[in-house]
Amino acid sequence: MIETASHPSEKRNAFTLSCLQALGGANPAIVIALGGLAGQQLASRPDLATVPVSIYSLGLAFGTIPAAMVMKRLGRRNGYFIGTLLGIAAGLTAAYGIFSHAFLVFCLGTLFSGLYAAYVQSYRFAAADAAPPAFRTRAIAWVMVGGLFGAIIAAQAIILTRDIWPAIPFAASFVAQAGVAALAIPLVMCLRTPPPSPKQQSVHGGRPLSEIARSPRFVIAVLAGVISYGLMNFLMTATPLAMIGCGHSVQDATLGIQWHILAMYGPSFFTGHLIERFGKILMTTLGLILIAVAGIVALSGLSVAHFWLTLILLGAGWNFGFIGATSMVTDCYRPEEKNRVQALNDFLVFGCVAVASFSSGHVLATGGWTAVNMIVFPFVAVILAALLWLWYYDRRNEIGAVGA
Repeated sequence: MIETASHPSEKRNAFTLSCLQALGGANPAIVIALGGLAGQQLASRPDLATVPVSIYSLGLAFGTIPAAMVMKRLGRRNGYFIGTLLGIAAGLTAAYGIFSHAFLVFCLGTLFSGLYAAYVQSYRFAAADAAPPAFRTRAIAWVMVGGLFGAIIAAQAIILTRDIWPAIPFAASFVAQAGVAALAIPLVMCLRTPPPSPKQQSVHGGRPLSEIARSPRFVIAVLAGVISYGLMNFLMTATPLAMIGCGHSVQDATLGIQWHILAMYGPSFFTGHLIERFGKILMTTLGLILIAVAGIVALSGLSVAHFWLTLILLGAGWNFGFIGATSMVTDCYRPEEKNRVQALNDFLVFGCVAVASFSSGHVLATGGWTAVNMIVFPFVAVILAALLWLWYYDRRNEIGAVGA
């Protein structure tokens, strides 16, 4: 019998994780907004200015598997407490690097930020794992809503602290980053995730990871997540640079990114309901189509309206595609396999996102805005074909089961 309602404790956990996502989401927003500017004043060469942001991306990618191992051994709540301590250390270390004018120390702080983000990115899986099947997709969407508030918290933290220490710009904002991370501690203590069972703690529990990774459903789910997030990051990184290059103002570019963030997280209020009604594959497909439409709009003109509409479509496409792909991943593992499978998924997704972030500026500089957008279409075509095959495979099996 399929469970159709969620228990109040499961909704409370999902809401708590959404609040944690809001606080944890401020961490990358501050690093991305200020990392390059702080790096510019600390680095010995101008071309090293964006290294701190790149190190954040690497920390996120390579932190996913150690974070999963910690949570597998100690449980979600204890793991998130450790992650929160990393978040506090990140802000304080980065602030000290600015204060002492030590570029490497500042980079260490952004590395800690990436390691903290590896725990934050698993909040969506924690909500899904603690929810019954009927509530699982909505639980993921609830957590993603927190990202919208994370961007708001980051912006306010920067505005309120930027002039506190005029002699050392940006240092107070990174102290604020540590303070926001510290606010997560009481919320982590409120989580009621079940402790890991001996079966879940065992390294050998469940099927071999290689067997799961070869299953078509897992491969397609990961590809959908990689392409949704990777293309979003690739285009988002290049768009402000392209706008400035086309003669638009910094204010126009900033407003475009704000619209983009709203489009990324705003649909999460109803994405879960849409996935429940229309299915994971269909909504993931819609997300990828919207990303392709964003590329078409970008190629059709260079006005501010074209850039803004591109960013809005890109954000909405990421929301449907990434939440849908995450929901598909949750169908691929048993409880004792969840930590390893989730870690592999996030390592692949955020490893590719880091590559997209590094390559975006290079493609824009060498091939121009047209080349950046033309790259979108072959990737979208491949994953759309894979999703169509998976939908046909599921339909055929359903018809076969009914006929039997």
